[in-house]
Amino acid sequence: MNRVGIMGGTFDPIHLGHLAAAEAARASFSLEKVIFVPTGNPPHKAGRITPSHHRLEMVKIATADNPYFEVSDVEVFRPGKSYTIDTIDYFQNLIGNKHEIFFITGADAILEILTWHDVERLMQACKFIAVARPGYALNGLNKELSNLPEYIQKRISVLEVKGLHISSTQVRSDVQSGKSIHNVVPETVADYIYKHNLYKILSRC
Repeated sequence: MNRVGIMGGTFDPIHLGHLAAAEAARASFSLEKVIFVPTGNPPHKAGRITPSHHRLEMVKIATADNPYFEVSDVEVFRPGKSYTIDTIDYFQNLIGNKHEIFFITGADAILEILTWHDVERLMQACKFIAVARPGYALNGLNKELSNLPEYIQKRISVLEVKGLHISSTQVRSDVQSGKSIHNVVPETVADYIYKHNLYKILSRC
């Protein structure tokens, strides 16, 4: 059975850590491809996020040079809240039952899995790859996962990936403070951010 990875997130903005995680998951789990799915209206994100058309475009240009990466706008144009189960249902209908779906997400997000919408059906519909920075799994993640119900534990695999110290929050902060972001996001994404004045640079007194 072929395997397909689905990587969801706000990607506000997408950075090198996201790309490293996707490629590591593809290689480690023999995924045919990884489909990036920027969220439209994420239920777990409080506060203001960048308009979806900007986040979608940044993901497209960041993944353009990897033949194993694709981008879907299914959540961007879906009305209402963006629930993972709805996205998994969409791809199951799209690619059929000959493909096994792996949902790729961060370790912190996976620890909140019990709060996700329709979690029992979600666990039946796909498997999960929880990406974590090296050492994190040994320093408490596995113990925290062991507190989850057994049927959930069986569907989660932990993957340690270098470079996960990067965060979208820090990228936005660096832009605001005028620091360079060329070492944490693809050059094309940095150019897009500056061109469209995203995460507005704060004037210095």
